[in-house]
Amino acid sequence: MIWNFIQDELFGMRWLNTLIGRMLSAAGLNLSSSLGRSIQFFLYDVLKITVLLCCLIFVISYIQSYFPPERSKKIMTHFSGIGANCIAALLGTVTPFCSCSSIPLFIGFTSAGLPLGVTFSFLISSPMVDLGSLILLMSIFGVKIAVAYVTLGLLVAIAGGTLIERLHMERYVEEFIRTAGSVDLDAPALTQKERLTYAAEQVVSTFRKVFPYILAGVGIGALIHNWIPESWITAVLGSGNPLGVILAALIGVPMYADIFGTIPVAEALLGRGAQLGTILSFMMAVTTLSLPSIMMLRKAVQPKLLGLFVTICTVGIIAVGYLFNAFQFLLL
Repeated sequence: MIWNFIQDELFGMRWLNTLIGRMLSAAGLNLSSSLGRSIQFFLYDVLKITVLLCCLIFVISYIQSYFPPERSKKIMTHFSGIGANCIAALLGTVTPFCSCSSIPLFIGFTSAGLPLGVTFSFLISSPMVDLGSLILLMSIFGVKIAVAYVTLGLLVAIAGGTLIERLHMERYVEEFIRTAGSVDLDAPALTQKERLTYAAEQVVSTFRKVFPYILAGVGIGALIHNWIPESWITAVLGSGNPLGVILAALIGVPMYADIFGTIPVAEALLGRGAQLGTILSFMMAVTTLSLPSIMMLRKAVQPKLLGLFVTICTVGIIAVGYLFNAFQFLLL
């Protein structure tokens, strides 16, 4: 009972939805109409995600202040083999929220001499799974789905990095990175006041970047939730279409957004009959593989390694989608 309260009222903020509904009803809006439901959905999700986002960014940024690139590199150098891939994937959970922000760190780690497979585990994990995604997914889908999503995302990152390491793809890293040698990734020690200031600055900076995607995502979610017939969605993304996961992943790959913009779309799709794994594979594809991040990564690696990276992530995301669909009855 206590956990349900935390999940529904604290993370899910159901009280906010009730409050917004009462205010809209008092203003004379018919909440049984498609327009009324859309406005309520939009206001509730924007406010909920904004509040959670600002709190999460502050907490995660404060944690990040203890893991500058140099310290992260030192931590990873104490491990080898698959253990190093595991540590890199876990460190990715407390790093920037989008794929483009992760590329400079990936380049820095690779230039500093860390094994290529380890840096790719970090690169896959960083945008795909983070502490923010765990809380946000928990607020909408529940703890079982959130934990399963993060766990499988970490497994994709670990497996992908391990495969790249076993294939010895170092020669496909661009020459200027391979010959850069050890670079200075050090950062000065911060006081508690400086850490809090850094966290506050990250809230403002990150919020400005992602808020347009939140508005777009919630707007699309409101449209799906109240205007698009459920039969259309179930026909394309429901259990009747065995290729729904593949379709969702391929649609998500060229898009550019982050976890905060894709969650309201996922919430609306699930409510209209789409399968859980199909939705989550779409989310993973959007956050991990986007055209801007692929273009940035191309400057650091050659096409063969870039193609392998995209293939590993796409296959892993599709596999995760089908796995979720197979066990959806246990999670919902």
